[in-house]
Amino acid sequence: MSQPDHDTASVDATDEPNQTAAASPASTTASSNTPDATSTDHPERRHALHTNLKRGMESRHLQMISLGGVIGTGLFLSSGYTIQQAGPIGTILAYGIGALIVYLVMLTLGELSVAMPVTGSFHVYAEKFIGPATGFVIAIQYWLTWTVALGSEFTAAGLLMQRWFPHTPTWIWSAACIILIFTANALSVRFFAEAEFVFASIKVFAICAFIAIGLLAIFGIIPIAGYTHAPMFGNLVKDGVFPNGFMPVFATILTVNFAFSGTELIGVTAGETRNPEVAVPKAIHTTLWRLVLFFIGSITVMCALIPWRQAGVGESPFVLVFNSIGIPYAADIMNFVVLTAVLSASNSGLYASTRMVWSMGNEGMIPRWFAKTNRHGVPMLALCAAMAGGLLALLSSVVAASTVYLVLVALSGLSAVVVWIAIAYCQIAFRRKWVASGHSADELVYRTPGYPYTSWGAFILCTASFLLVFFDKEQRFALGAELVFIAVCYAAYFLQQWWRRRHPVAEVQLP
Repeated sequence: MSQPDHDTASVDATDEPNQTAAASPASTTASSNTPDATSTDHPERRHALHTNLKRGMESRHLQMISLGGVIGTGLFLSSGYTIQQAGPIGTILAYGIGALIVYLVMLTLGELSVAMPVTGSFHVYAEKFIGPATGFVIAIQYWLTWTVALGSEFTAAGLLMQRWFPHTPTWIWSAACIILIFTANALSVRFFAEAEFVFASIKVFAICAFIAIGLLAIFGIIPIAGYTHAPMFGNLVKDGVFPNGFMPVFATILTVNFAFSGTELIGVTAGETRNPEVAVPKAIHTTLWRLVLFFIGSITVMCALIPWRQAGVGESPFVLVFNSIGIPYAADIMNFVVLTAVLSASNSGLYASTRMVWSMGNEGMIPRWFAKTNRHGVPMLALCAAMAGGLLALLSSVVAASTVYLVLVALSGLSAVVVWIAIAYCQIAFRRKWVASGHSADELVYRTPGYPYTSWGAFILCTASFLLVFFDKEQRFALGAELVFIAVCYAAYFLQQWWRRRHPVAEVQLP
């Protein structure tokens, strides 16, 4: 059973009964500059009744939720196209660099999440260590990332079901997916976590089986069509290391960064995780090797068994490999796996979007009512708002796919990188403030290894990934749209503050 626990804007680890003594002073100092009940900037910000989330997640849930947000249709369906663009070695290199960037970001996030385990952590950290306006921008950016993803996942679920039920309207299956995912999030955080654990486990099992069977074929232990001998790894360098030049590798790195967005869900879940000082570092340290195993391992097997020029033609490279080995119903098996990947991604996406809405309400950035929770600790109004956002994204993909939805997708891709930049900078600012207050790093329960090089490395690499999009003609539009959107978010914040100063509201007390 999950135990009730406060998850408030005070960012005070003393509220967490399982926090160790070393963490308590860190969190107390960290909270000293956090807006609280006496803040004049946000009249609505108060610790009110019925705004408490529950710590119902354990370490195993945290690890699978992080994987669930990353492993999706990109790996199962689009990886072949990526291989065609960059070649085998180029794709492996791009995924390796992407995994390194993500790992550096997660190491910085670990220190922040353990010292200040709050739900919707990114914008709370940005608000505290950069400024309230930036906190607002980060919250909107991350909410948009998952809202757009929800629309695309609901559409994908309906299309996938068409394989088995070709005469049934797509919208029926999309609606069924929406009801299922909404229910999983509405019952309790524990139910959500268990559902995500099951969905993600199916994906992980499928990838492990693919790699294991593929390796047997690579070394000639089991036969594969088109080869009379063990294929080994000759296909990786058959046409040179970079058959299309190095620039496609650069473009692939940008794509990989977008594909890896979702690992930061560890920070979102910290406020609803039991013993975050133990569970968060454990989940982070398993991120790198799992990314390497699942993504680079899968790509290596694909490239070794399929000539890279054929990898993206027609169907999933997973299906191509399974069919070549002679596994029956390979296409149906992978259709089921991809369907679970869609359900997993939409489940995680709705959770992340909901918690960001809840956190903005809890911080007074939007009306306080969005922070209200039911007796199960579920913020139902925030959940409904998040689902409404996903449905609007779904609607735009149908009626305005070449205009509104195109802009939303462009914004969504780069928004995740903006969040990573903020995470890295906030950790640097947190450590500086911590030391300046007279404490030492040894007092922190979890410290970012290799600080400050790890932190600055994460910040510089993420910033470079963001700015260098300009040199990719296919994604240049996304950069322009993102910069405009950031400016609009800042303008919206300052307009909101101006309105609040002119129209002060009475303090909100929830029943």
